[in-house]
Amino acid sequence: MEVKLAELPAVIGRYLLLIQPTDLLDIAIMIFVLYKVFMLVQSTKAASLLKGLLVFLAALMLSSVLQLHGVYYIMSSMVEWGVLALIILFQPEIRRILEQMGSKRFTAFFSHEEDVNTMEQTIGQTVLACTEMSQSRTGALIVFEREILLDDMVRSGTVLDASVSSELLKNIFFVKAPMHDGAVIVRNGRVLGAGCMLPLSKNVNLSRDLGMRHRAGIGMSENSDAVVVIVSEETGSISVAIGGMLKRHLKPETLENLLRNELLPQDSEETDKQKFSLSGLTNLLSAKKNGGSGDEE
Repeated sequence: MEVKLAELPAVIGRYLLLIQPTDLLDIAIMIFVLYKVFMLVQSTKAASLLKGLLVFLAALMLSSVLQLHGVYYIMSSMVEWGVLALIILFQPEIRRILEQMGSKRFTAFFSHEEDVNTMEQTIGQTVLACTEMSQSRTGALIVFEREILLDDMVRSGTVLDASVSSELLKNIFFVKAPMHDGAVIVRNGRVLGAGCMLPLSKNVNLSRDLGMRHRAGIGMSENSDAVVVIVSEETGSISVAIGGMLKRHLKPETLENLLRNELLPQDSEETDKQKFSLSGLTNLLSAKKNGGSGDEE
């Protein structure tokens, strides 16, 4: 065993010398494809199916190592039909990939300026709507989708396809409107759905004065890379949740700068200067023993 361990660096060195540039390209492409597949299924029910598939493959390898011939025979027989089963199970995701190949998201490189202008208009209309809803203390929950798709959340509400405007947002969140209790989901500068249900945060250390709307916004940011804008119905304050963190009591100009920083492409130098700072969130998630539950927010 000692001899084999001593020879191991030399063996590894010989294999490294055999690596060609095409091999590195091949590995890079596979890593990129696997990463994109993981990002695609991360926010959908396919994530649980993928985990089940990994458990199945691990059990198959274990049965082979332990020479469990009966179990290995049954599981290897199932693998023969595995490709067809995967196509059936992941049919929605495969269809989504094919649709995106011809969508604006796939060809965004060729329409970069148009997309930026659309997002700038979307941000301006959102800030205007949030400012007016803050003054009238109208509760709002607006989710800006980024890389992780939120199709499951969209299906929980009413599917729309409309340009973002302050009037549309105010009408959706009007207290007597049928969809005012849910969230609006925005994709590529367009309202994709309204009245959508979001997952609540599981963080037990959240302040007790945060209501269901804030907890849903934080929960959405914990489960995706989305940027979530929240207007409190109780106080009228504007908040933004990113990555499970909450920035509260924002002024309209601060909200606009934050959305532009997070949703618009930035130069590396500008990104370093305007990055969403976690150090500025010290007053956001501190647990408070006093105060109400704030479920009206």
